[in-house]
Amino acid sequence: MQTEEQPAFATPFEWIGGEDKVRALVERFYDLMDLEPGYAALRAAHGDSLDNARQRLFWFLCGWLGGPSYYTDQFGHPRLRARHMPFSIGIRERDQWLACMDQAMGETGVPEELRMRLKDSFFQTADWMRNRGA
Repeated sequence: MQTEEQPAFATPFEWIGGEDKVRALVERFYDLMDLEPGYAALRAAHGDSLDNARQRLFWFLCGWLGGPSYYTDQFGHPRLRARHMPFSIGIRERDQWLACMDQAMGETGVPEELRMRLKDSFFQTADWMRNRGA
């Protein structure tokens, strides 16, 4: 049985297209959060301004995908669950985050195979962030 050859990228950061593509993904993600009524609960959890969240997610994703470690250089270990504990995160917020990110990945042209892999990883992380049952 022959399998398709894997992309010749050392990291998902390279595969996605580097910093410009990560920035475009993050920008679209937060733009959608503001635009789409279906993400209202998610948007409400972010407060008045998305500026800080945009920058931090960009820094975090760069490093998480195997690129520059901007986030950890500035803040140390991400401690994602601890940093998100002040926010009420249930199934609805998790699912809205995942749907918004998937839509952003689709609209910014993340390669389909990478998109599927990231969706799996994002689900694991988003589900782990829940701090309430519903």
